[in-house]
Amino acid sequence: MTDRTWPDDLIAYKRTPIFTEATVPAGLLRAHETKAGVWARLHVLEGALRFRDLVSGEERLLSQGIHPLVFPASPHEVEPDGLVRFFVEFLRRP
Repeated sequence: MTDRTWPDDLIAYKRTPIFTEATVPAGLLRAHETKAGVWARLHVLEGALRFRDLVSGEERLLSQGIHPLVFPASPHEVEPDGLVRFFVEFLRRP
C-alpha cells in the first residue's frame, strides 16, 4: 500500500512540456504511474482535465490551478475535458 501523505519537504526536479487536448501523450490517457519516490503535481493552465485515481477510484474534474494529486507508484490516468493546456511537475524528497 502506498503512503497517501503528501510530504512538506518535496523538491521539484523536472517537468513536462505543456500539453493540450491534441498533444497529450497516449500514455497519460491510460493507466500509468510514477516511479517509487516520485510525486507529481498537475498544473492546469486553461480548460479542464479529468483525473482518475485508480487506487481509490476517485475521479476529479480539475480546472485552472495546481493540483498535488499523484503519489509514487500509484496508478492513475487523465483525460482532457474539452480544450485544455496543462503540464506535469515531478517532485521527490531531498
